[in-house]
This record gives sequence, C-alpha cells and structure tokens, in this order.
Amino acid sequence: MHQTLYGTEVVLRPPAPDDVPRLAAIRSTPEVRAIWRGGDDLVKAVTEDLADPDVTTLVVEHAGRVAGAVQWGEERDPDYRHANIDIYLDPAVHGRGLGTDTVRTLARHLITDLGHHRIVIDPAADNTVAIRCYTKAGFRPVGIMRAYERGPDGSWHDGLLMDLLASDLTEH
Repeated sequence: MHQTLYGTEVVLRPPAPDDVPRLAAIRSTPEVRAIWRGGDDLVKAVTEDLADPDVTTLVVEHAGRVAGAVQWGEERDPDYRHANIDIYLDPAVHGRGLGTDTVRTLARHLITDLGHHRIVIDPAADNTVAIRCYTKAGFRPVGIMRAYERGPDGSWHDGLLMDLLASDLTEH
C-alpha cells in the first residue's frame, strides 16, 4: 500500500472505492473531460485486482474533500530511470495553488523517498494554465512533442515535455 503524503494545502492518499463517484463527477466536468476523456481507469485505480502495476494513483484532498487525483509511473531501466506525473483537479478549486502544491508534494516524494533524479510531465502545448502551474512547482520546458496526442475531435495536438531535476526541486 502506498503512503499518504502531506503538502501545504493538500493531502495525497491512496484511493478507495467510495472515491470513484466524486472523481467521476470531476472527470465529467467540461474542463477536465476535454483533456482526460474516458474513465475506465477510475475503477482500475481503486480496484486492487484491476490496478495497473505501472501507474500509482493518489486522491488529492483539500479541506477534507476529494479535489482530484494525481498519477505517477516510472521508467525502471537504470540507464533511463525517471518518473512521470499526471494530474486533474476539480475546476471549482482551480486558481488556488492546489495543483502546484500537489505536483510539488509528489515530486518531492518521488525524488527524496524513491530516489528519482528526474520527473517529467507533458501538458498539451496550448494548456497555459497547466504549464504555469508546473513551472511554479519547478518544472522547466524541454521541447515540443509534435502531434503528440489525439484530441476529442480526433485531430492530433502538440504536447510540451517538461522536466524537473532533483537539483531543481531544492531551488523551490
């Protein structure tokens, strides 16, 4: 079982089956659905026998309420070892610094407790709000990944690869 992590404003904890309806409601908001789509992973994230062993999902809580989720995975090859992060939050809590606190808290855990030297995150290239959030957490742009992901309309869209090194985390 994964441990609970404490940020300044958020608590990141393992998901429970009771979290699925609230997370599904957040994922169904137009702002979140436009990026995350789908939803089968919600059940998989909280059902042990269906969980993806390569992805760890944590519920983001703020003020005792479910505010979203954050996921991380890792490349285990020692010559390329690093971790990656994905996050979504309820639009009702956007603009409060919770995304930055969540990403910073998880990055600190991945670097300090799990020994990763590099973390990557890959927002849509036109997602200026997410890019600003990740920059505040210490991530830096690496480059544009052309035609990186398919959008809801079926067309391909660019992504921005960003990374954070262990030494960058200490600066923040």
